Amino acid sequence: MEAGAASAGAPALLDSYNVCWDTPGENVGGSVPLGNGDIALNAWADKSGDLLFYIGKSDAWSGDLTSPGYGGRSLIKVGLIRVSLSPNPFDGASGFRQELRLREGVLEIGTKDKFPLMRLWVDACRPVIHVESTTPMPVQMRVNQESWRKVPANGLGADTIVTGQTNRVVWYYKSSETNIPALLHRTIGAAITGLKSASAPTTNQHVMVHVLTAQCPTQDQWLERLDRQIAATEAVSLEQSRREHLGWWEGFWDRSHIFVTAGANAREVTTGYLLQRFKNACTGRGEFPIKFNGSLFVLSDFRAWGHQYWFQNTRAIYWPMLASGDYDLMQPLFKMYRDMLPGNTKQVREFYQHDGAYFAEIGPFWGGLGRRTPESEGGYGNFYYTPILEYSAMALDCYAHTGDAAFLKNIVLPMADAGVTFFDQHFKRDAQGRLLIEPADAIEMYFKVRNPLPDVAGLRYVLQRLIDLPPELTGPSARARWQRLLTEVPPVLQNGKILPMDAGGPQPKASNVENPELYAIYPFRLYGVGKPGIEVAQAAFQARGVRKAGCWYQDAVQAALLGYSAEAQTNVTVHFTRYGARFPAFWSKGNDEMPDEDNGGNGMHALQSMLLQAEGDKVLVLPAWPRDWDVDFKLHAPRQTIIEGSVRAGSLTSLKVTPESRRKDVVVMVPK
Repeated sequence: MEAGAASAGAPALLDSYNVCWDTPGENVGGSVPLGNGDIALNAWADKSGDLLFYIGKSDAWSGDLTSPGYGGRSLIKVGLIRVSLSPNPFDGASGFRQELRLREGVLEIGTKDKFPLMRLWVDACRPVIHVESTTPMPVQMRVNQESWRKVPANGLGADTIVTGQTNRVVWYYKSSETNIPALLHRTIGAAITGLKSASAPTTNQHVMVHVLTAQCPTQDQWLERLDRQIAATEAVSLEQSRREHLGWWEGFWDRSHIFVTAGANAREVTTGYLLQRFKNACTGRGEFPIKFNGSLFVLSDFRAWGHQYWFQNTRAIYWPMLASGDYDLMQPLFKMYRDMLPGNTKQVREFYQHDGAYFAEIGPFWGGLGRRTPESEGGYGNFYYTPILEYSAMALDCYAHTGDAAFLKNIVLPMADAGVTFFDQHFKRDAQGRLLIEPADAIEMYFKVRNPLPDVAGLRYVLQRLIDLPPELTGPSARARWQRLLTEVPPVLQNGKILPMDAGGPQPKASNVENPELYAIYPFRLYGVGKPGIEVAQAAFQARGVRKAGCWYQDAVQAALLGYSAEAQTNVTVHFTRYGARFPAFWSKGNDEMPDEDNGGNGMHALQSMLLQAEGDKVLVLPAWPRDWDVDFKLHAPRQTIIEGSVRAGSLTSLKVTPESRRKDVVVMVPK
């Protein structure tokens, strides 16, 4: 699947949002993010002028499943690198200067008079970290690998430093897990190359850190893989690597943008949006999806809920990738759940003797389900079947954007059909012949209820989207099953209201702080601006029992989808101003770990939805945009459509639709 639109150059305004500091960092709390989608760094310069960075990697699973918080130390840092220059060019210099250059994906560090002295970047096209120095006088670059895993502790073993190396440093950590195939022999490590002797100071230095995770039974096998990787990477010149790296980032920034240029908190909102998208690019192209609780930028080697994925939280990062055109960043999410499908299907057949599958709300990347009977105890995630429906909705949207027939065949249809088949065969019918979804959870708010609204809305939404696909891409038998099941799904409304569950079924106490009834607005967009019955949805939103902003709360997105511009604006501002570290997109931990990626993801999604909403052929522009925010934007819509525009003083002053044939489907609304 191709990524966003072809590059014509990233907006010039982007450079004014580079993160610039004039004092060094104290510790990792003063770090900035870098990455190539798979390898990610927390980088900072300390008071001595040393450059330090932690290395994270999307597949660096340690095998530790026993430490607190569902295996809190299972996604580990690869190591800590310290880079020193001698003699120190920062000594007696005229002041510190550091700049994170978003356009290039590069961190530069130097003094006010001599800038940059050091440059750090993770190659966007190869698995390597580049450290460069350019100094007015010859210096020696010293690079140290500083591991805190020197002895076994806290459920982890020790790193192995490979001996007998010439002009390089090599280390690795090996998983001790022997029962889970996905973790067996998993070896995580790196090699530092380009090191020179102390007798050879120069004005230009270049050191590389090559990072590799591989499942290899022996050290020799892992080293052989590492040597092949190093040889392939270093066969490409630094100049070519830099050129291709810069080309990738230029194309990324050209895909889409939002710059709020005037109005209250305009600078902060734009900064939050851009930096969250930058972090997504730094971590979103690896083997596994972005971890919502800290991503690869967690400010320690410990996180709560380490090796598990929570779909309810992970999804918030991925929904806004549609409008930003970052379809390539979505592929690890789709792949992980697609890879789970055969095993989960097999377990459903073993447990319940029927077809179909679902995904557990809480589970490791290799999947798996627990057997549930009506008598099983209720609890978080025990009867939670919604994720496969939302996954299907997101995948259907991705297909609508790209028109990728292979993606539809290999990802969307197997997932969506398995999900609706599970509901069809797992649950009985009531006296009226309607599906009786019981017992099931209304997300994490109510346990073991009847006909939870998220599942009812999800089935109605996904089934109709499947039926609306071109008949030649699906097949008559599947369409007949979907049409029949849609007639059996319970109604969304009860006495003219949207309720969280069947009012005649069990009514347990709330167990979390969520609004299940609002899933009919988002993520299952049955109601919204320009759709029938929006008044019913607006009434449900206004009567909601939980009113929250920031973190994983959905109020901002739902307000935007209902056309509430003022409330969406207020909540988006909360999302993009609640950071808890020096870097202004390392979001406060909220209910999770810092940086809280749910916070940034929901903020992005809400801001996009204020500007653009699309369903079917219609594209609504400015459906929830406030009059007091000026903006320049470029966003993506279904059918490979790109919408660009500018708003000044409450009026749309420019609009470009690509392709031009889609202009007839665009409805411009008035900011309010």
